[in-house]
Amino acid sequence: MHADLSRLTFHPERHYSAVVAQQGRVQLDADANEQTAIQLHRARTLAADLIGRYGGPRDAAGFRVEYVGGKHDIDTLYIHGGRYYVDGILLDADRPAPGTPVPDENAENAENAETAKDTATPPSYWTYWDQPDAFRDPEKPGDRLPSPAQSPFVVYLNVWERSVNAAEEPALREVALGAAMPDTAARVKVVWQVLPLSLAALAIEDADPSKEVVRAAFDKWAQRQASATARLAARSERPDHADEDPCLVRPDARYRGPENQLYRVEVHAGGEAKDATFKWSRENGSVVFPVDALDGTWVQLASLGHDDKLDLDVGDFVEFTDTAYASRLEALPLLRVEELDLPGRRVRLSAEPGPGIGRLPHLHPFVRRWDHREGPKRRGRTAALKGGAVPVAEGEWLPLEDGVEVYFAKDGTYRTGDHWLVPARTATGSVEWPTDPARRPLLQGPAGISRHFAPLALVKGEESAVDLRLAFGPLAIGIPAADEATLAAEEQAHREELAAEGPSHGRSQTTAEAESAVEGDE
Repeated sequence: MHADLSRLTFHPERHYSAVVAQQGRVQLDADANEQTAIQLHRARTLAADLIGRYGGPRDAAGFRVEYVGGKHDIDTLYIHGGRYYVDGILLDADRPAPGTPVPDENAENAENAETAKDTATPPSYWTYWDQPDAFRDPEKPGDRLPSPAQSPFVVYLNVWERSVNAAEEPALREVALGAAMPDTAARVKVVWQVLPLSLAALAIEDADPSKEVVRAAFDKWAQRQASATARLAARSERPDHADEDPCLVRPDARYRGPENQLYRVEVHAGGEAKDATFKWSRENGSVVFPVDALDGTWVQLASLGHDDKLDLDVGDFVEFTDTAYASRLEALPLLRVEELDLPGRRVRLSAEPGPGIGRLPHLHPFVRRWDHREGPKRRGRTAALKGGAVPVAEGEWLPLEDGVEVYFAKDGTYRTGDHWLVPARTATGSVEWPTDPARRPLLQGPAGISRHFAPLALVKGEESAVDLRLAFGPLAIGIPAADEATLAAEEQAHREELAAEGPSHGRSQTTAEAESAVEGDE
């Protein structure tokens, strides 16, 4: 997640069940975040073990899909409310109620307002085009639904999580702290997106496959999509210029930075190594600036940062984006800061942001700073940037800064948004990265993004969507009445217990039997 963190310490293979706070100790963000991660991992693992890879409650299963086409201007889907679980992650498809405003005191205006409210009330379901986190655009041909008349297609859920800070959600900021203070805690949001997928992508040739065939093919496809093949290692090496600034850190230090940092190495443009690029930040990509206005290449910001470590400077590369494009996980060109207007809180970028990006205030446009420059120097040459990002070079160590280096393994496939975190510490003059007994850095898969998928429906035409969801019933059931054999066994056990307790109980039992015999003779 893009947040101002010291490091992430949760590792499920260590089997920790809780974080125990000790008295008189410094409280760290990493400890609190690890406790949250432990509880979340346990809850989702339990849910996945009980439910399976995906499923919904039998009486409240969400994400029922209807295909609507033909008479409408553009084809769409109706996504009905309810709950669903994918790999233990809870998804809620219910649409929030719009709320009721206070009526106007003027009777005529109140009646008009009531009429307007009735006409403006949204339906109880989402549509393909207004679902909250997919941000589909009818003007983009790639976003439109396929035609089921030409070939059936599968509708599926794409689920992942992303961080949200006060730049994207201003309500997270406590205004009582004042504009000069930084924001407090960030949030992690579950993103669900209902998307189409052709049968050809699932390697299904049958035009009318069964549910079992579609589910099996989808599971194979999802496993390929969720598995990341890119791997990276990190290390700290004493740079060539180390003797030029010996007073900053220890002379023998390999990491030469003056401060503790959490480096984030993130894939910018995905694909094969020849096409992939990456960007990096020494602040985990957490340096963001809310945008107030955009005028060509000039961007007016809410602020220019709180200090000289968290501000913008000429030469910085930034990502101009908004909530929609952050959720679409699409690589936008990184732009260079060319000029600063400090009194006006404005910056001039190297190019105007693309059309449709950052123009809508309700999508909370913002600028994110990255810390790479014209590419890492390797063997006396400087790598040219591609779209403002650094080209991936596999099989060699790439320097970032201050002795921190990264290594991409060969034959990797890269996905936009995948990232690795590298903590660098001045106390050790090194980075924290797993090594083997010979202290060689180990190749690691991305720390995120974790992607999850589930099939919802096979669309063959209007009003002919085959439901591919799974459902489960409640575990609790009524307590059944005992049968005759159980009752007889309980009665016999009770008699034996009374007989073992002593003569007094024995006499009362004999007396009762005698009285019963007398009554029978009478």
